[in-house]
Amino acid sequence: MLFYWLNLIGIFFFTISGSLAARDKKHYHDYFGVFFTGFITAIGGGTLRDMMLGAYPISWLSDANILISIIIAFAFTLLFKKYIVKLRRTLFLFDTVGVGIYTILGVQKSLELGVNPFAAVILGLISAVFGGVIRDTLLNEIPLIFAKEIYATACIAGAVLYTSMLYFNIEANIAAPICMILIISIRVIAVKYKLALPKFDSGNETID
Repeated sequence: MLFYWLNLIGIFFFTISGSLAARDKKHYHDYFGVFFTGFITAIGGGTLRDMMLGAYPISWLSDANILISIIIAFAFTLLFKKYIVKLRRTLFLFDTVGVGIYTILGVQKSLELGVNPFAAVILGLISAVFGGVIRDTLLNEIPLIFAKEIYATACIAGAVLYTSMLYFNIEANIAAPICMILIISIRVIAVKYKLALPKFDSGNETID
């Protein structure tokens, strides 16, 4: 039950994140464009994860509560947009919380379906970031996973810790919140202190 409600909360935060991102684009100011971007941000990563796992029907097709959560989040964004946009780094906040939740949910669902822990970590990452990748691509932005910010690394750290805690028989209901907080904390600290992984620099090599 905990993971079910966390899934709806993650959907809620990702919808707001996508809607706010679309709102910042002049050509996305119509309601449908904003709603569609919020929708695809919310379900994109989970849909790809379920397809790779062969978990059919895909969650949002079989559970109406997911669509209800998306609609409520979109309505919330419309009703309180004047207050939300005044908050500093609002988009970052909603996106970070969504990423933290969805990473662990992706790992948990993968493990439940018999995937090995290493693959589960990758699927947790896919679950968390690919909605944002689709969102940024639609908005003609460089996806965060390809930017200099520590983004995917935070997800991987949380996913690895989660699988490790389960290996040592720590209950999932205890491990999940801890690992979600870890992911969120890494993201916040990395952005606040402008931490980043070293760039892959090709140098000045020439190709003959």
